Amino acid sequence: MWGLAGSAIRAARGVRRSALGFLHRFLPASFFALLLLLLLAYNAASIFSVRVPADPLRRPPPSPSATGAKISSGGNVMYAVREENPPPVSRTQLALLQKDEILTRPVAGSQPPPPPPRPEKGRRRPAKRGARALRLGAQSTGFAARVNGFFAASSCEARFFMTWISSLESFGDREAFAVESLFNSHPDGCLVIVSSSLDSDEGRDILRPFRDKGLKAIAISPNFGYLFRNTHAELWFQRLKRGRLDPGEVALGQNLSNLLRLVLLYKFGGVYIDTDVVVLKSMSRLRNVIGAQTLDAGTGNWSRLNNAVLAFDKGHPLLFKFIQEFALTFDGNKWGHNGPYLVSRVVARVGRRPGCRDFAVLPPSAFYPVDWSRVRSLFRGPRGHLHSKWLHGKLRHIRSRSYAVHLWNKQSRKLRVERGSIVDHIMADCCIFCNRSMSNL
Repeated sequence: MWGLAGSAIRAARGVRRSALGFLHRFLPASFFALLLLLLLAYNAASIFSVRVPADPLRRPPPSPSATGAKISSGGNVMYAVREENPPPVSRTQLALLQKDEILTRPVAGSQPPPPPPRPEKGRRRPAKRGARALRLGAQSTGFAARVNGFFAASSCEARFFMTWISSLESFGDREAFAVESLFNSHPDGCLVIVSSSLDSDEGRDILRPFRDKGLKAIAISPNFGYLFRNTHAELWFQRLKRGRLDPGEVALGQNLSNLLRLVLLYKFGGVYIDTDVVVLKSMSRLRNVIGAQTLDAGTGNWSRLNNAVLAFDKGHPLLFKFIQEFALTFDGNKWGHNGPYLVSRVVARVGRRPGCRDFAVLPPSAFYPVDWSRVRSLFRGPRGHLHSKWLHGKLRHIRSRSYAVHLWNKQSRKLRVERGSIVDHIMADCCIFCNRSMSNL
């Protein structure tokens, strides 16, 4: 047996030597070198290869039977969680997040988002465009305490608010006369002017003549944080401060005034009046009213409202809707979009719902007896018999039906008050300091 095995082994060795001799005789040595290199490369690839794990940001769906499942993918461990009861989100946050960009929490190990693109050359950053208005609306400590304390100590017949988000130098005769006309009709009323520039020594000098007559007027710097808190305006203002909201080409002070009047009435209640509105008669009995600016000639219904005069109770739901609309549809590039057009949009929607009319829309004669396109007629004196007849007829109409007259400051700022004009007569009716000239009102 062992002899046969040895013979087989010797035969196999002979075959191997014959095969190697054949290959060596007919194949070149370079072939063997190439074959050896290929074997070495294969061995190295199998030793040092790296397994790439799955994308950590691609989360597999959780098992429908489990609220939390541990998922392993290569060397990474993630948790996919299905919330049966998601955490509560306030109505304010929910409404704003529906309009805001989607906010995502970064996954551990992922790269932070790229920085925002730099603004184009020659274009101002949004945060700086309204910096002046924000400085003039600096934070006021104890704003609510000052306002409530003023009202409590003054025994007010009616509460009035104005806003002045502008420089002290630009508060001129027209604005002062608006205050004068208010107190002529409301000697026991209280006026809060929300303004940083007037809440100063120089500003107190402007209001001193009123206080010397026993009239109750005060200027208080706004506290935007307090005023906007717990409203839709809160997150809107945060985005504005952080430069994530473009204030647009319309002056930011104007849009802040549009918002401030809404939150002031929402927090305190009362009557808001623009500083280019001349008050003719008492408004102390007005509650929850807004004025129409124009009427539809065919139907007789209002076609546009205005926000220069507003009278509402504290916390009125329509004010809430106004503030919500401001925050969700803000456009700083369209004049009036966040003011007169805003209140028109909201009232048009709300007015069609049953049970949502706890307010009244007054006709244009109440606050806007002359439209902005014809405001020049208020400043012109009589041009002849026919014009004089029309002028006195219009004056009688205003005196009998209007609570106030909006002077449309943007269109009439440079107009002079002519002798015998409607404005000239109104000034004589409403003045307190009647011995001064106001031809440039």
